[in-house]
Amino acid sequence: MIRISACIEMLFKEYEFNDRPAAAKAAGLEAIEFWGWSNKDLGGLADAANAAGVAVAACGLGTKDAKRAEAIRNYGLLDKRNAGVFAENVQESIEAVRPLGIRTMLTTVGQELDGVPRGDQHEAIVECLKAAAPIAEKEGFTLVLEPLNILVNHKGYYLSSSHEAADILKAVGSPNIKMLFDVYHQQITEGNLIANLTEYMPLIGHIHTADNPGRHEFGTGEINYKAVLRAIDDAGYEGYTGLEYSPTCATGRSLAGVFSALL
Repeated sequence: MIRISACIEMLFKEYEFNDRPAAAKAAGLEAIEFWGWSNKDLGGLADAANAAGVAVAACGLGTKDAKRAEAIRNYGLLDKRNAGVFAENVQESIEAVRPLGIRTMLTTVGQELDGVPRGDQHEAIVECLKAAAPIAEKEGFTLVLEPLNILVNHKGYYLSSSHEAADILKAVGSPNIKMLFDVYHQQITEGNLIANLTEYMPLIGHIHTADNPGRHEFGTGEINYKAVLRAIDDAGYEGYTGLEYSPTCATGRSLAGVFSALL
């Protein structure tokens, strides 16, 4: 059964941030997620989620350490020298979000480095993830690596292909380091959604959804979400499927297409 999580960075923006868990619950959703944690009132958000009775499915990795933040901003996971920095950020993030009950955290790799062979950058991602894997395994957290499209939204980003992401994860070899498969991004990058989702399902730890073009709610574009969600369910996926889209109307009304696709 598909378990839906609402990304409250993009949905329910009619409300103050810490009022969004209650809005999600009122709209019939049982879980929420968000992006970076370092600029959030985590205590207030935890209280709001608990009061609303919604789970917090995931958030993005981050740090409040200025030097480590700069190192990741400049080189991402594309330089092996950031392996220790990344591991420290993972530990800090786990401790910061523990009150929210989060067990899944999202990570990106950064912008492709000029003048550095892609093979070297690929290997650096593997090394950075290997450095963080023992921490994730010990703490019972899953880190999910996200490919993004470079044609529309994230020009210059290193990792766009689910195929390369899968190669990286196989090289890392940890059950706690998985892929974030974003249906919207991968429709733009490579299509073949159902086949790729099915093939890589053992490596997928989180899923994001939006229609294409426009990154809006289901039914506004070209993706057959009834078929995609059925394939996800048939593949035995047990994680959360996040709604990470920009609504074309009030969030509550825009969810009609989502719920229709689930029927």
